[in-house]
Amino acid sequence: MALWGGRFAAGPDAAFQQFNDSLPFDYVLAEQDITGSKAWANALQKVGVLSAEECEQLQQALEELLGEVRSDPAAVAVGGDEDIHSFVEAALIAKVGDLAKKLHTGRSRNDQVATDLRLWCRQQSEVLQQALQQTQQALLGLAEREQGTVIPGYTHLQRAQPVLLAHWCLAYVEMLQRDSERLEDAVTRLNKSPLGCGALAGTAYPVDREAIASELGFSQATRNSLDSVSDRDFVVELLSTASLSMLHLSRLAEDLIFYNSGEAGFIELADNVTSGSSLMPQKKNPDALELVRGKSGRVVGSLTGLMMTLKSLPLAYNKDMQEDKEGLFDAFTTWQASLAMVTSSLHGLTVNHDVCRKAAQGGYANATELADYLVSKGVPFRQAHHNVGELVQQAIQAQKPLEDMPLEAFQAVVPVIEPDVYEWLTLDALLEKRCALGGTSPQRVNEALKSAQQQQKIRIRDANLGDIGAILDLVQHWAGAGENLPRAKDDIVHSINEFAVTEVDGKVMGCASLYIYTTGLAEIRSLGVHPHTEVRGQGRMLVSYLLKKARLLQLNRVIVLTRVPDFFEQQGFSHCSKDSLPEKVMKDCELCPRLANCDELAMDFHLQPPDERLIFSTAL
Repeated sequence: MALWGGRFAAGPDAAFQQFNDSLPFDYVLAEQDITGSKAWANALQKVGVLSAEECEQLQQALEELLGEVRSDPAAVAVGGDEDIHSFVEAALIAKVGDLAKKLHTGRSRNDQVATDLRLWCRQQSEVLQQALQQTQQALLGLAEREQGTVIPGYTHLQRAQPVLLAHWCLAYVEMLQRDSERLEDAVTRLNKSPLGCGALAGTAYPVDREAIASELGFSQATRNSLDSVSDRDFVVELLSTASLSMLHLSRLAEDLIFYNSGEAGFIELADNVTSGSSLMPQKKNPDALELVRGKSGRVVGSLTGLMMTLKSLPLAYNKDMQEDKEGLFDAFTTWQASLAMVTSSLHGLTVNHDVCRKAAQGGYANATELADYLVSKGVPFRQAHHNVGELVQQAIQAQKPLEDMPLEAFQAVVPVIEPDVYEWLTLDALLEKRCALGGTSPQRVNEALKSAQQQQKIRIRDANLGDIGAILDLVQHWAGAGENLPRAKDDIVHSINEFAVTEVDGKVMGCASLYIYTTGLAEIRSLGVHPHTEVRGQGRMLVSYLLKKARLLQLNRVIVLTRVPDFFEQQGFSHCSKDSLPEKVMKDCELCPRLANCDELAMDFHLQPPDERLIFSTAL
C-alpha cells in the first residue's frame, strides 16, 4: 500500500511506478530504517502518542522484522513496495495491524531517509576504515620484508634517483592515512540526527530530539529542519573522500603494473590477481590492478553526478535527492573491493632484487650526487650542474656508468675532482646521504617504518560512556602511584566529554581530560597510559590531541606541571615559573599527596599570542 494514496483518484501507471520506486536499491537501508523506527516509537511513547503496551508491541514486532531482514536482506528488494519505508510499514501492519499505522505520527519519509542514510554511512565508514587499515598494513608488511631493496625513483617516467622500495611503500601509507583521517572527519560531521524534523518544518509533537539522537548514537540533533531534510553535504563529502582515495589506489596500481611489466621486471604479481589471454598463452595480465585503475573513474563519476543533481535544488526536499543513493552505494562497494584487491596484490607479489638494483644503478642516477660532490669541493651548484651534464654526455658516448669513468676524464672537465669521488658514486652512498627528515636513507626509512607500524596500532578519539571503566582503572592506578590526583567515578561520568582516549587493538590504553575553567583557563587532568602497554607514543598523541582541541577553542597558553620535563620539551614546551600559575589551579594541588615535597616543574606552550591562559597540570 502506498503511503500517500488518499489525495489521488487513480494510482500511478506501471511505467511511472517502476521509474519512481526506490526499493530495488534502498532496501539496503532496512536495518537502519527499523533502528530509527524503534527510536521513534520510544519518542512517541514519551509524549503520549503511544501507550507503554503499544510501544512494547511495536518494539517486539520491529525486533522480529530486524531478524528477518538480516537473515535474507535481498528478499526485501523484491517486496514490491515503493521504498524501504513503505516496506517496513507494510511488514509491521502484517504483524500488529492498525497499531503500525500510528508509528508514522509526526514523522515524514524525508527525515526518515535522511536519518537512515546517515546511520548507513556511519556503519559503512567503519568497514572502510578497517579496509584502509588492512591495505596500509599490507604496505607496511612489504616495506618490512624489503627494507634493503633499492629501485629507481622516477620523475616524468624517467629514472631520477634511487630510493628504497620501503620508501615507496611508505609514500602510499601516508596517502591512505590522509584518506582515513578525511573519512573520520566526514563521519564526525555527519553524525547528527535529523529525525524529528518532519517533512521540512519540524514536528508538531514535543519529542525530545536530543534524546532520540543519543539513542541512535548520534552526537547531537541537527538544528534546522529545512536544512536537515535536504542536506546531502555528507554524501558529497564521503564521495569526495572515496574519489580521492581511489585516485591514490589508481596511482599505486599504475606503479605496480609498470613494475610488473616486462620492460621493468621489478616484481611479479601472484596468480590469484592476474589472468591470461584467450589468444596468447604466454600472457599474465595484471587485471586486478587494471580494474582498480579503471574503477577510480566510476567513483569519481558518482561524485560528479551527485553534485550536478544537487546544484540547483531549492529548499527543502525534492525527489531528485533519491539519486543520492545508488552512486553512494556503488562507490562504497567499489572502494572497499578495490582496497581488497590492492591488499591481495601486495601480499602476493615477489620482488626481483637483482633487476631492481641493476635498474637503480642505471640511467646515471648518481649524477646529482656527483654535482653535490663538486659543491663540496667549492664549485657553485649551477656550475656543478653544468659540469656533470658534460660528464654524463661523455659517459653516454663511452657507454659507461659514471662510476666507471676514469679519473682523468673527470679531471679534464673539473680539475678539482679527486679519487674520493668514487666513494660518492656508489649506490649505498647515494642512499645514505638522503638522511634529512622524509628522505630515503636506510636510517630514515627504518625510523619512518617503525613510526608507521606503531601509528597503525593506536587510535585516538573522544571518550564515551562505554570507556568509564577503563578510564577509572587508569586514573586509580596512577593516583595510587602518586603521579596524578584521584578522581571519583561520578566525577569521571559527569566530565566524560572532557576526556580523550587512546585505543590499541580496540582496548582503551590511555586517557587524558581537558577541563575548562569559567575564567577561560584550562587544565589537562588524569593523563595516563596503561603501565603494561607495549605500544609507545600514546602520551604524546594525547597531549597533541588536546593541544589541537585547545586551538579549536581559541585558547592561547598551555602550562604543564610535570615530573617528566624531557617528554614535554619534545612536544615543544618550555620551562616557566610556578609563580605564573593562577591560584585556582594551585589550590587543586592541596589534594596531592606530594604537596609538602612537590617535585613538579612548570612548563608552558604558546598556541597563540598570550592574551589568555590555558593551564595544564598533569603527570605521565
